[in-house]
Amino acid sequence: MANALDPHAAITTTASGLTDGALRTADGKPLARALARSQSLARRRAFLLVLPLLAFILITFVIPIGQMLQRSFYNDGFSANMPQISAWFAENPRGTEPDEAAWAALAADLTASAEARTIGVVGTRINYDVPGTRSLFTSTGRQVRRGIEPPYRAALTEINQDWASPRLWSAMREASTPMTANFYLAAVDRKRAEDGSIQQVEPRQQVYVMLFMRTFWLSLLITGITFVLGFPIAHLLATLPMRKSNLLMILVLLPFWTSLLVRTTSWMVLLQQQGVINDILVWLGVIGGGQRLQMIYNQTGTIIAMTHILLPFMILPLYSVMRTINPSYVRAARSLGATSWTAFRRVYFPQTLPGLGAGALLVFILAVGYYITPALVGGSSGQLISNMIAMHMTDTLNWSMAAALAALLLAAVLLLYWVYDRMVGIDNLKLG
Repeated sequence: MANALDPHAAITTTASGLTDGALRTADGKPLARALARSQSLARRRAFLLVLPLLAFILITFVIPIGQMLQRSFYNDGFSANMPQISAWFAENPRGTEPDEAAWAALAADLTASAEARTIGVVGTRINYDVPGTRSLFTSTGRQVRRGIEPPYRAALTEINQDWASPRLWSAMREASTPMTANFYLAAVDRKRAEDGSIQQVEPRQQVYVMLFMRTFWLSLLITGITFVLGFPIAHLLATLPMRKSNLLMILVLLPFWTSLLVRTTSWMVLLQQQGVINDILVWLGVIGGGQRLQMIYNQTGTIIAMTHILLPFMILPLYSVMRTINPSYVRAARSLGATSWTAFRRVYFPQTLPGLGAGALLVFILAVGYYITPALVGGSSGQLISNMIAMHMTDTLNWSMAAALAALLLAAVLLLYWVYDRMVGIDNLKLG
């Protein structure tokens, strides 16, 4: 009886039926194994719930981007259609003068490619490295289909002397393998010389590095301007009574309800030399009739239009954070002797940093990728790197070059994101 009332004896009795001393469920299974199975089941159920969304993202977003980025270092337009001359390049090191066997391989590939109607693809691939050579391939292809006799060097150079150009042969050697870094070199204003060394392109052709620098500089400037303009508006939204705050919020959200094209063309009407803003300045006597300001088709137009479009992306994260800040903190600081500026700087502003970080990140990343607005109001001095990517995609059809530029832009944004995470911490970012 004493043993039955002893708690230690009760524990011993409960565990006496366990062979391994482990806790068990009501049906006799080990508790740890049952919990693990339950958690595994919950994870599997959660995965199945998000599987459709994951498949959608993979099919419509990740895979297309991966295929596009592959074009930046893989292009078999030449190597797949010119196998014999590609094999000759593989067997002979750089610097080897093309012999009659090389010319014979070139002639045979030109004939086969012309008959297969892929000579345009071959010429387009070489044209990326040596502009103007697509017509050389297509015109030569039409002639070799009628027949060509050895010696092939003399026959091809008789058709066009450009076939003897060392630069052309160097470009064909580079294109003889589908894997290439030439598009990345071109994206940073570099090129591969005839001896294989990497050189800077001519000054008049150095455009991409300048566009990258302009893109990041203007994006940073627009981010700063939206902060200066958006912070007071967000503070006003957070402190006004709900009725007035809702009315002001409608004005902030109004750009979201208006087409991007409509907003941009509206700025074109406002900013042109004969536009509304210049007319008002002339009417007020600020400027003379012959001193109208050039505010469009330059960087000024790009900055103004993009600031207006991206301003809500700064205001809304700031407002969502400011709305949660207790005003008693600032009142307490002032009651303890702090000035208004000190209370704002040391108490209020630090609490808004999560919203500021979110807004700055949103505005900066969106500004880096904008191309419609700069294309319409930017002119030559207000174009960004995204406009060059769009040009290669739609006009020159050099998708490999567009992919290389996009890959570098993506890498730069990810690097800045990593720096932001290291300096501020992505966990401190709040969108609402």
